[in-house]
Amino acid sequence: MTLRQIDTIEELRAILDRERRREATIGFVPTMGFLHDGHASLMRAANAANDLVVASIFVNPLQFGANEDLASYPRDLERDTEIAADAGVDLLFVPSVDEMYPHGAVSTSVRVDELARRWEGATRPTHFAGMATVVTKLFWIVGACRAYFGEKDFQQLAIIRRFVADLSIPVEVIGCPIARAEDGLALSSRNTYLEPAERQAATVLSRTLEAAATAIEKGERDPIVVAELMAAMVATEPLARLDYAACVDPATLDVPERIDAPCRLLIAAQVGRPRLIDNLGVSCE
Repeated sequence: MTLRQIDTIEELRAILDRERRREATIGFVPTMGFLHDGHASLMRAANAANDLVVASIFVNPLQFGANEDLASYPRDLERDTEIAADAGVDLLFVPSVDEMYPHGAVSTSVRVDELARRWEGATRPTHFAGMATVVTKLFWIVGACRAYFGEKDFQQLAIIRRFVADLSIPVEVIGCPIARAEDGLALSSRNTYLEPAERQAATVLSRTLEAAATAIEKGERDPIVVAELMAAMVATEPLARLDYAACVDPATLDVPERIDAPCRLLIAAQVGRPRLIDNLGVSCE
């Protein structure tokens, strides 16, 4: 099938309902556009495992705080369409804000406070409610499917898995490995904001995660010591300002008393204009 752009909920639902009646399996990749190879890797994974692939591009205003970059968030629909087509997407859903929120202000919200209160939630207090609300809406628009998300936004992935389970949404959530540049930097639309010197400095995040993982693999079991090691390493990079560094339980996102099970290393830092996040899973065995 040649990629087809869909702008309305009604048309997308009609197509997908017809495909499900033919017992087609559906893969779904929700995005905010300005696609890169990380997004394309999710689309390729969906294409490999499903009969039909849907991707959405919607810059969701609910996810942006008062001082965040909604107006300047990068957009390039022509380029995005080419990337999606090359990655095997069949239907590209590109709704307007009015299509998604026809009544203007949104009075309904989906929240997972237990998982959203710290880390990214502490810095961006409205972000996860906005994300969970729009993803829930997209899931009900698309219907039963497999939905693909990158592990780079690990806290987001944990929250999505929780509300899908809590609300019995008929979606199988699939987490996919982080796509990285050759120097280790996690791919992100916000990387376009980095100046050349900042781009090089930003690799301190992935280097810090690798160093912390090595410490755990060599026997360090105190999560506070691991976090301090991470903070000290970021402090050696003058262009980076650490927001947080932590070793957490991957299911609860809490800091364990002792690292005696697989853990997730989380890190966030301001590097020039953009605020960057990264993470790494570590087995302590």
